[in-house]
Amino acid sequence: MSGLGRAVARWTSLSLAARVATLSVLVIAAVIGVVLAIPGGRSSPPAPSPPVGAPPPSSPTQPGTPTSPLTGLPGQAGRILAVKIDNIVNARPQTGVNSADVVYAIEVEGGLSRFLAVYDANHLPPGDAIGPVRSARESDLPILQQYGKVDFVYSGALSRFLPVLAAANVFNCSPQQAGSFFRGQNNVPPYNEYTVPSGILRQFPDSAPAQDIGFRFGDAPAGGVPAASYAARMPAASFTFTWSAARGKYLVAMDGAPARSTDAGQMGAPTIVVQKVAETTSPRGFMDTPGELSPYAPTVGGGEAIVLRDGKAYDGTWSRPDAGSGTTFSYAGQRMNFHAGQVWIVLEPK
Repeated sequence: MSGLGRAVARWTSLSLAARVATLSVLVIAAVIGVVLAIPGGRSSPPAPSPPVGAPPPSSPTQPGTPTSPLTGLPGQAGRILAVKIDNIVNARPQTGVNSADVVYAIEVEGGLSRFLAVYDANHLPPGDAIGPVRSARESDLPILQQYGKVDFVYSGALSRFLPVLAAANVFNCSPQQAGSFFRGQNNVPPYNEYTVPSGILRQFPDSAPAQDIGFRFGDAPAGGVPAASYAARMPAASFTFTWSAARGKYLVAMDGAPARSTDAGQMGAPTIVVQKVAETTSPRGFMDTPGELSPYAPTVGGGEAIVLRDGKAYDGTWSRPDAGSGTTFSYAGQRMNFHAGQVWIVLEPK
């Protein structure tokens, strides 16, 4: 009898149960063989995902990886765009603030506040709109000097201030020089003027790239005190920063209400700096309100600085020897590390 005949005879001699068991073993073996033969067919556990809302690492890059000097996040330095944004209650909620690298809050006439928001061209707001845009102030120019010659977007200025702006080391990008502005439909003038940042950067392509202005990023130093909430004030404006461990940032409230944006929810940042300045009045005698000298926030010199990060407050100092230099923030005699991400700087009168 041939080998095939003998195999058939053995098979037919098996009971039904034995035949079923044998077939099961053969099928399982065949399936395993197919899976192992497919490239990448071996299953492996997926890489763990970070918890939703977990804070980003304070030092997110490997040595040698390009990082932004303004946020400490990975990426090449792009050209800088600075925009003066209104912050009176009539102008809220604003658009595009959450996409800025650095947000300065500065006192203006009446003890109110406005923002000077600094953007890297590599990550503009997703809707390509920022505003409401308002007029430039004397305090803006010394702040911008440390960034190099950058595009400065504003809606206008006092007639006496215009020659100062024209002579300043900025590219003036007001509606008189640029066409990338529009009026929104959800508010009334002057609280509805917005800029298209990509258009500004096309029209003024020579703005300086982001450079070192003194920020350092990394792990938090030892020390600090728990700070679940911290308040900063101007004569007619207040800011409250409340730590959210789930979101890894301090959430912003202004004048007792959450500070919301039209495009990215509540404002907030992983690093908040309350830079105390010797607030004074306009060195040039400018008056944005008739009969009243405009406020001026000096950012050259030094003083106290409270840095908020990771739910703690660090009582340190700031120092800037001249307008061409960056600003050094220190704590306990060492450079103070910021958490990677957006940085808010509130110029609080001391």
